[in-house]
Order: sequence, then structure tokens, then C-alpha cells
Amino acid sequence: MSRPQYILLPVNPYFIALSLVVAFLVNLMPWGHAPAMPDFVALVLMFWNIHQPRKVGMGVAFLVGLLMDVHNAGLLGEHALAYTLLSYGAIMIHRRVLFFTLLGQALTVLPLLLLAHVVPFIIRLATGAAFPGWWPLAAGFVEALLWPVISILLLAPQKRAVDRDDTRPI
Repeated sequence: MSRPQYILLPVNPYFIALSLVVAFLVNLMPWGHAPAMPDFVALVLMFWNIHQPRKVGMGVAFLVGLLMDVHNAGLLGEHALAYTLLSYGAIMIHRRVLFFTLLGQALTVLPLLLLAHVVPFIIRLATGAAFPGWWPLAAGFVEALLWPVISILLLAPQKRAVDRDDTRPI
């Protein structure tokens, strides 16, 4: 049984920027240090790297990572490195991921999402920080569970019909 294929409208660059800003603002919320709290910037960045790799690349990932480092007041560059590696991995697999269903996509991006949490984890341990436990790594699994929701939300504006009428549901 094949699933329907949609012809997507071109994505608006302002929508990409707005989604990254909203994800950054959600990461700024005070619940960001809760155990297994997902990194919404990594999730949205990975989505756009998979769906629009020519518009959102490793440079954007590096800059957003520096912003997250400044916000966290930690070691400058740890999120920048993690987001750049995440972006590189997402761009490398972007053609393969799109062939899967949303559940298959979530399982495919899970190792990259885990990598985005392992890199700062290792950097913190290497610089002498105390062992924080394994809960920060659980955020990658939560992000993989959120992947279908983020995909549906961010693809919705592109699935609109150009000329709407009463017979089309969207």
C-alpha cells in the first residue's frame, strides 16, 4: 500500500527563520534544565537540514549553536560543534530519510539526535565537570518521539493548495 505523495509548495525563507527563532525561544524557557528535556533547536534545525539542505546548512547550525552557547553561559563552541555535526549528518542522509514513513524517519534520525547530546556531554566531562548522570542523553529519544509532530507542523504550510475551492480539504 503506497502512501499519497504531495507536491509541496516552495518553502518561504521567512518561515524557516521564524521556526528557528521560535525553537530558540522555546529553548530559552526556564524548564530547559529538566531531565530529558528535548532540544527544540536541534530538532527544527535537523528538520530543515533534511527538507531544505540548500537553504539551511552547517553555517546556520554553527551560528545557532553559538547563540545557544552564549545563552547557556557554558563552554563556547560545544553546541556549535554538536549542531554542526548534526547538520552534517542530516544533510548526508536527507535523500534516504524522505523515503520512510514518519515512524521510520524518527528511527533513522534517532542516532543523529543522540549524537547532538553526546558531544556536549563528552565535552563537559573532558573539561572536568561533574558527571550529570544519563538523563541528558534521554532527550534524544524524546526528540525522536517528537519528530512526527514537528514534521507535520513544519510541512503544513507547504501542503496548502494554491487555488482553494470547496472540494479540497486543505
